[in-house]
This record gives sequence, structure tokens and C-alpha cells, in this order.
Amino acid sequence: MKKAIILTALVLMSGGIYAQQAVNDNNTPLHLMKPEYKYKYGVSSVNEVKSTIDRVLHYIDEQTPAQLVDKTTGKEITDLNDISLNTQLKQGGFRLTSYEWGVTYSSVLAAYEATGDAAYLNYAKKRFRLLADIAPKFTAIYKKNTGIDGNIRRMIDPHALDDSGAICASMIKYMLTDKQLQLDGLIQNYIQYILNKEYRLEDGTFARLRPHKNTVWLDDMFMGIPAIAYYARYTNDGKLYDAAAKQVLLFADKMFLPEKGLFRHGWVEEMDYHPAFHWGRANGWAILTMCEVLDVLPENHPSRNAILSLFKQHAIGLSKVQDKDGFWHQLLDHSDTYLESSATAIYTYCLAHGINKGWIDPLSFGPVVQLAWHAVESSVNEKGQVEGVCVGTGMGFDPAFYAYRPVHVMAAHGYGPVIWAGAEMIKMLQQQHPKSNDSAIMFYRQEVKTNHPIFNYNGTIRY
Repeated sequence: MKKAIILTALVLMSGGIYAQQAVNDNNTPLHLMKPEYKYKYGVSSVNEVKSTIDRVLHYIDEQTPAQLVDKTTGKEITDLNDISLNTQLKQGGFRLTSYEWGVTYSSVLAAYEATGDAAYLNYAKKRFRLLADIAPKFTAIYKKNTGIDGNIRRMIDPHALDDSGAICASMIKYMLTDKQLQLDGLIQNYIQYILNKEYRLEDGTFARLRPHKNTVWLDDMFMGIPAIAYYARYTNDGKLYDAAAKQVLLFADKMFLPEKGLFRHGWVEEMDYHPAFHWGRANGWAILTMCEVLDVLPENHPSRNAILSLFKQHAIGLSKVQDKDGFWHQLLDHSDTYLESSATAIYTYCLAHGINKGWIDPLSFGPVVQLAWHAVESSVNEKGQVEGVCVGTGMGFDPAFYAYRPVHVMAAHGYGPVIWAGAEMIKMLQQQHPKSNDSAIMFYRQEVKTNHPIFNYNGTIRY
């Protein structure tokens, strides 16, 4: 209705008398009309971004109690000497020891670094302390009876990369800045599984025996490699840097399609032809892995340039398939599949991180990130829940499998990525120079101080 009024009439003041005339190209700057975007458009403020992730933090804090209870009576157990086979972590909306929560722990540490708000640090610290405190007690019980709480079992005796890699990496990050918590035993337990027990192909690539023998899952880049890279930093072990870098390139050799700049989700050794389904969140795990590895890999490492080149190719490929409203699709190259929030949040973080680290050009990718953040914030409801997140997903070799995966507000995969994205957005807004120019978001090499709606690259007005 507003647009119709603007288009049909313009109220002018002349000599104190209001006159009305039809809008045309001579009397109205039509190019300055406001588009009706579906979500926000424009440069975000730090306060707006923090408000969004604060809401998410408040929600997950309520949903993840750091408590032990008796699983029969529900009574809280506060004395570690009272831990028994009947003791479990109090169940909230999410699991404290899952890979999704490993992502969340990394995200709150990043948010603390970006904002200085101790609430983010304390979220991880409180839960890490509980896990470290109970680990020796449950290890002793587990040796006698394996029927302990499953959420604790995956910490004591990991059976998969999903059990170990993401949470291990987050604990190492915490220990690199604060060694007061006794996390070293847990870190060692996780890393020994990753390095010595996880199944691999003959060439060393992390692999699984499902859904086929010798299947490579793109997800396992993130579930295993960042922990190795961060453990290399933790121990100053150059051979582990080599191992992490080698895994990245082994995955890329099998999974990356240079012509699209995207990764396939699955690769099966015995297949003659390898189908390529570019699942959104799996591509997120891939580019997030490269961010994590590049963050700690020495500048002079012989594989660094190859990994950095892969990151740039992937960033370009992702930018080409962003939807007009800022999201990415469940299947990246299928615009008829739904818009998915967790992948969008991961890409927002990774591309913003690449800009802030100087790996990719803010002039090219800054607008992509700003548009993506508006999509991410639109997925956070008033409660702090993240909507539009695909539930846990196995592997398929037909488009329907991915296209019809359910979404659910309790899918844990979206919460860490949203906080991580917000944290990096705050850094980007503080370090980079975004500005609206002729109604479009632009990024500049230096700060542009003018607020004129249209300006030249240096802020001058010459037209």
C-alpha cells in the first residue's frame, strides 16, 4: 500500500501550499525508493548482533543443566563420592558431550574473545569443570560395568569421531588460554581415539563402514581433523600438523569438485561413478575445518598454500549459490530445496573469518556475509531458539533423501554455528569498513565517513 501511494502521488510544499502531482522521473529520485526485502538489509550494528547471540546463550544455558542426578529418582547428586552406576547427567534439551555441543563450546569461547562478556566463557567453563570432575569416577565404574549413562560413556570410551573430535578441539582451545581446569586427561583420551582407533582407508583417510564399506563422509573432516591440528598446537608436535594437513588434502582429492567449488557429501571406494550431492551442512563442516586448520597451521608449513587455495575456491563456490534472501539451500545447487539455517550460520562464520584473517577479499565477500547474517538472525526466535535447522542426517545417493529431511527447533546443530557466526560478525564490523552506497552494501579498504546516500569510493560527492 505504501509503495502504491509513493508511486502515485508526491506531496510538495510550495509557498506554504501543499500541491499533489504524479510521480515521474523528473520530480522524484526513484532509485532511492526503499525495496521491500523479506528480511533486514543494511549494515548491522555490534549491539544488534550481540543481542541476537545473547538470546541464544540464555536459551541454551537453561536447556543444558550442568548437574548430576539419580536416573531413577531424579534427585540431584552434588557429592562426587555418591556417583554410582545409577548416576547420569541431568537431561535438558541438548547433550553436553555431543559433537554439536563441541561446536557450541568453541562458539562461546569465540564469543567471549569477540565481546569480553564473561557469560560466554563461564558457560563452557562450568560444563567443562563438571565433565573433568566426574570423568575419573565414571572411568572406574565403567571398567566394572559398561552400562553407564550414554552421554558419559561417549566421553569415557569414544566409539566414533562424532564422540571425540569437536569436543576435544573445544577443550584444547580452552586449555590454550586457561590451564586451571583439569581437562588434559579428557583431551588425551579423545585424541588417542582419533589418532589410533578410528577406521581409515589404506591411504589414511578417515572412513566408515556405513552405509557401504570404506565410505568417506565429508562430516568427518570436522569431526576429526581440527582436533589433530589443535593438539599439534597444544603439544608443539610438527608431525601432527602434517597429519592434519594430509587429511584435509586427502578429503579434498576425493570430495571436492573444482568446477563447482563445492564438496560432495559422500564417497564410496567401490563405486565406479561417485554421485555428488552437495549437502549444505556437510559443506559447512568442510570449510569450517579449513578455518580451524589454517588458524593453527604454521605460516611456513608446506601444505598451507594448498589448503588456503582450497578455502578460497570453496568460498567462491559457496558465494555463487547463496539465495537472494541470504540463506543457502539444503542441497546447495538445488534451489527447489529448503533454506537451511545451520549451514548458513557456518558459512557466515567461515567467510567472515576468512575476511578478518585476510584470506579472502572483503570487497568481494563482505556483502555476502552481511546478507547471510541477516538470514541467520531471522532464524532466531524470541525464545532464542534457532529455527529452520535440518536434523541429524546420514548419507543418501538421491536428491529426495536430502530435500525432505525434517527441520526442528531442537536440532542441536544450529546453536553453536549461530553464536560463532555472531562472534565473527562482531569482529568483522569492528575491523572492516562496510557502508551503504546507493542503497547497496559495500565494503571499503578504509573507513568512509560520509553518510550521503551515494558517494564515490573515497567518500567524495561528484555528480
